Amino acid sequence: AKLLKADKGGGEGSFAQQRITAIEEEMARTQKNKATMSHLCALKARKAALVRLVTEQNTKKSSTGEGFEVRATGDARVGFIGFPSVGKSTLLTALTGVYSEAADYEFTTLTCVPGVMHHEGAKVQILDLPGIIEGAKDGKGRGRQVMAAARSCDLILLVLDATKPVTHKIIIEKELHGFGIRLNQEPPNIYFKRRDKGGLNYQSLKKQTRINKEMVAVILREYKIMHADVFLKCDATEDQLIDVIEGNRIYMPCLHVFNKIDKISRQEMDILADHLPHFLPISAFVNWNIQGLKDQIWSYMHLTRIYTKPKGKLPDFSEPVILRKRRISVQDFCRRIHKRLMEDFKHALVWGQSAKHNPQIVGAHHMLMDEDVLQVVKRIGGVAE
Repeated sequence: AKLLKADKGGGEGSFAQQRITAIEEEMARTQKNKATMSHLCALKARKAALVRLVTEQNTKKSSTGEGFEVRATGDARVGFIGFPSVGKSTLLTALTGVYSEAADYEFTTLTCVPGVMHHEGAKVQILDLPGIIEGAKDGKGRGRQVMAAARSCDLILLVLDATKPVTHKIIIEKELHGFGIRLNQEPPNIYFKRRDKGGLNYQSLKKQTRINKEMVAVILREYKIMHADVFLKCDATEDQLIDVIEGNRIYMPCLHVFNKIDKISRQEMDILADHLPHFLPISAFVNWNIQGLKDQIWSYMHLTRIYTKPKGKLPDFSEPVILRKRRISVQDFCRRIHKRLMEDFKHALVWGQSAKHNPQIVGAHHMLMDEDVLQVVKRIGGVAE
């Protein structure tokens, strides 16, 4: 039987939503033990496939809306996600100087308002997205447009009201998770490839404590996949395997920004700090800890500054080349400057933390560090320049 089929009383989307609800209820009823794990894996895979189909249908039906097609500028992009009236517009003004209408009533911001934050030589685009409501992942409000914009960001700032229940954080994380956004997670080290024949080629390269070959086969059968390579290079979960099969997940860092921190006591703030990872208290209205927020944005995005040095001249410290990656090689730098620069590359001279001595002659695979100075030596017509 097909996963999605129209019922007599409504369209495909409504029937699929009913199926999803029924699956969630069955999962809640089912006790979790060794005897039921295969059944739970099948339910999770079935639900993931239905959610994807519902998402695709709602995306086709929804209008584009104004202000959500924002051209990417700068070196990185940060998006504000939060419920209405938590101070996102005031925070945008504090970070960028761009005015975004702010008021005491909800849904003041009805479109996406962009701004640019300058920090440590980098230009970071900030998106003040409209407030979301519970059920945003299912298309309520303008949730799908907000979520689609969030997927294009390099960092999510979960803006929360410190005077409201902490459960708001859990609700928003659930909405983002339902739209395929995985916060503060690394992509699972799982190799998956469909094949035309040969059955299931399962290999466990690390000791597995949560899934086994039988559970992997059950999940694949729900996707009508009978032939595939599955190599587990980490202690994987069934959810991680489903994410890899779906193939449309986004993994990004997230900082939990608790605004209006000046309205709660020091003891309450200490409790939040002790129990919540990625916690950062601020007050956009009184401009408290805004510099600390800028520093954390820089840290979470793993931005690296590389200064260029033309031959025979002093280094240019005014405009660093910004690369967003944990480990940056000379080859990464060259490709950022121009895609054909590596064709004429001979070697490079490096000054800074990554050099054993200044300058050091290095090759394309030398790993650079923040604030290194780099001079590329090209080969033109067989002669180094």
